[in-house]
Amino acid sequence: MSGPAAGTADAATTTDVVCLGESMVTFLPSQPGRLADVPSFGRGIGGAESNVACALAAAGHRAAWVGRVGADGFGDHLVETIASYGVDTSAVRRDPVRPTGIYFRTATDRGTDTHEVAYYRAGSAASAMSPDNVPYEDLLAGRILHLSGITAALSADCLALLRDLTAPRPGRPLVSFDVNHRPHLWRGGDADASVLLELARRADLVFVGEDEAEEAWGIVGAEAIRAALPEPAVVVVKRGSAGATVFSGLRPGPRSSNAGGAGNAAGAGSSGAGGAGNAVGAGSSGAGGAGNAVGAGSSGAGGAGNAAGGAEGADTVTLVPALRVDVVAAVGAGDAFAAGFLSATLRGLPVRERVRHGHLMAAAVLTVPGDLTDPPARDHADRLAALDDDAWGRLRLGPGWTAADRAPEEVRTP
Repeated sequence: MSGPAAGTADAATTTDVVCLGESMVTFLPSQPGRLADVPSFGRGIGGAESNVACALAAAGHRAAWVGRVGADGFGDHLVETIASYGVDTSAVRRDPVRPTGIYFRTATDRGTDTHEVAYYRAGSAASAMSPDNVPYEDLLAGRILHLSGITAALSADCLALLRDLTAPRPGRPLVSFDVNHRPHLWRGGDADASVLLELARRADLVFVGEDEAEEAWGIVGAEAIRAALPEPAVVVVKRGSAGATVFSGLRPGPRSSNAGGAGNAAGAGSSGAGGAGNAVGAGSSGAGGAGNAVGAGSSGAGGAGNAAGGAEGADTVTLVPALRVDVVAAVGAGDAFAAGFLSATLRGLPVRERVRHGHLMAAAVLTVPGDLTDPPARDHADRLAALDDDAWGRLRLGPGWTAADRAPEEVRTP
């Protein structure tokens, strides 16, 4: 049985995903080394939420980015560049006083001791976002509202905005929240841990890395993370080279009322290979009997879909191995993963395919120097996502793989 794909709104004109957050102009090094030694930098853009919006738009979805930039040349560059990906930027506000944020980074992996980032974002235009100056009619107009913990760290006003957007309200879209723990952005103490946990528990779909859950909350292991986040219908635990574990099931927590259908069943009811792909509010009982869960019951090749029954509160657990990738730069992969997962969610694909599309979108970014790149063509990504366990395990993706009509990695063996 198939539920509604986007509520009662006209699917041809409804925005699929609205992303809120700060985007900055980023300066990428011309060569490896310390910031002190790099002779020149190339200009790009960076921002977790705008990265997700750009990736989704490039993948063919209707995506919007809502933010605040300065009335300066860097603000012009940001808005024009993000719009060039096909993202709706009509709700972006310009601040006549505060500047657009910028940052410089080294070419090394963010997780290494040699990685350096120099932010110039204190007092930025985006840090002034608040419940009083952002366009709620635009924020709540999509099927999914995507947020991140980075925004909460920018200022007290930004935190108030995220608390308001994650509060239960009539017609609230499905709220997607990427924890994105950035300790250096927080203003001392352990406020980051409690705030991020609070916001994550108010969302419908949560992305969190095992490493950041341990760093922020002292929680170790996917099951313990799920236990700390009992309310969200879906929790995606990113486990680095081990892949991802998804917990999906009905939750009685403070969810949206779905009045007006804005949050109904993002990509609901598709029961493709691997099991029932029912989404929040779908109401259908797919194969395996685990109905009404976001992507519940995906138990196909490549993931263990062990449902603990169909009762409210029971989870379907899906484990999907990561790909082997020849990494060029490990920056932006988390945002790309979220975009791939959300894209497959909007399409109603089963959980295993949602995670695999996340891995594929991340692999596209990992094999280029910057935060953004063109994703693989949809039919190409669908082919790869549908591979059996053995073929998926043999994949090794390197620079340029997204441009191939049929990448040699599809048949490559170790």
